[in-house]
Amino acid sequence: MSKFSLFFLFGLLTHFGCLGYAQDSVYVRQILIKGNTRTKAKIIMREVAVREGDSLNKATLTDVLETDRRKIVNTNLFITVNIAVAEVSSTVIDVEIEVKERLYFVAYPVFYLADRNINEWWYERRRDLSRTIFGVYSRHSNLTGNNDQLKLRAEFGFVPNFEVAYSTPYLDKELTKRISLGALYVMNKTMAYRTWQDKLQFFQSEARQRERLYLYSVFSQRKGFYQSQQLELSYTQVQIGDTIAALNPDYFLHARQKQSYFLASYAYIYDKRDNRQYALDGYLISFSAAKYGLLPTDNVNLFSLAAAYTQYIPLGKKFYANYSLRGRMSLPQKQPFLQTLGLGYRNDLVRGYELYVIDGQQYGLLKTNLKYNLFNRTFDLKRYLKIKQFNTFPLAAYLNSFIDVGYVRNRYSALNNSRLANKLITGAGIGLDVVTFYNVVGRVNYSLNGLGERRVFFAVTRDF
Repeated sequence: MSKFSLFFLFGLLTHFGCLGYAQDSVYVRQILIKGNTRTKAKIIMREVAVREGDSLNKATLTDVLETDRRKIVNTNLFITVNIAVAEVSSTVIDVEIEVKERLYFVAYPVFYLADRNINEWWYERRRDLSRTIFGVYSRHSNLTGNNDQLKLRAEFGFVPNFEVAYSTPYLDKELTKRISLGALYVMNKTMAYRTWQDKLQFFQSEARQRERLYLYSVFSQRKGFYQSQQLELSYTQVQIGDTIAALNPDYFLHARQKQSYFLASYAYIYDKRDNRQYALDGYLISFSAAKYGLLPTDNVNLFSLAAAYTQYIPLGKKFYANYSLRGRMSLPQKQPFLQTLGLGYRNDLVRGYELYVIDGQQYGLLKTNLKYNLFNRTFDLKRYLKIKQFNTFPLAAYLNSFIDVGYVRNRYSALNNSRLANKLITGAGIGLDVVTFYNVVGRVNYSLNGLGERRVFFAVTRDF
């Protein structure tokens, strides 16, 4: 075979090979964004990996665009997000992103319970309506269209408190850095002054028993689509009455009536969940370190480390599983009651022990779930509601079974006569989770704990 024939054959193979490659790919001519009346396009594009001029493999195109859609959803700026492809030719496409914006500004009266959860109020506080907080809450979650937030809160009743906070737009062209500033004032008359047998003990009074001022600044940075970190510098001042100091000399240690300190903390999060509101796939990693007391004049000297790993696993046929491992340690061993954090606050608890607070310097927690999706629908209410932020109503329900295991280490458990510290505790049960719009999740659980107690527990949460 001549050299000319070899070159001709090589050219044909290369030509048809390139044609085969081109047929497997599409060229993104443009990206169109619709529905963003207030939100700047750059805030949406911050979440999108696809760019104009990209060549995308046809086989993975749907998955790539779905990943970008989920990232836009997780900004919590939109009720719905849809990404569609408009075919210009067999090898050229336009990508169309259509969003429906949330109601960004809300101002409404608030009324809620002062206790840790509705279960403590229902079972332990005998449904006492005087233990309620009422007031006015206003928030703009997209003040200038750059995902910046302004929050104002004025509340009265059982625990009067006032807060103002602002998170700036991104400070750099890459849209990765921002600063949050805030101030919070809280006043208590009736207050928890210690735990006894793993239950909070309250002192009732008509006079002020505690005042707290909290000033904070937080610098946060996003790295890529899934990583974020933040550095906080804050100042806290707390004053208690002489009665509280006498009832619990360890509230601040040494029967002090005043505590003031600077705090520096660092937190890292890698969040690759499909939906932050109610995740069904992906995982979340978090780590934090905090130093209480930066100056010699500070009344607290404490260091803490915390870490967590949660994984969500779709099992198929509408079944889902997830588990979470969490832990915290702090030094020194002798700590003020106010800074001694074990299990029982927020979501750091063994389900079935919602009525208990287990103080300690270290803890570990394992939470597991197996879920079944009963239904997942979005209702179009345009015929009945003309306000676009409310006429799309998503609703989903999941049957849930769970088993939790926890352990709290407390070197001074005799001070509060703890029955649950320094031993393994377990809880299990079944429940129903209902997920709807504006990040509201309602839960009803029937739980059994290691003490043989059986109860129905309720929770309504709203994740931002």
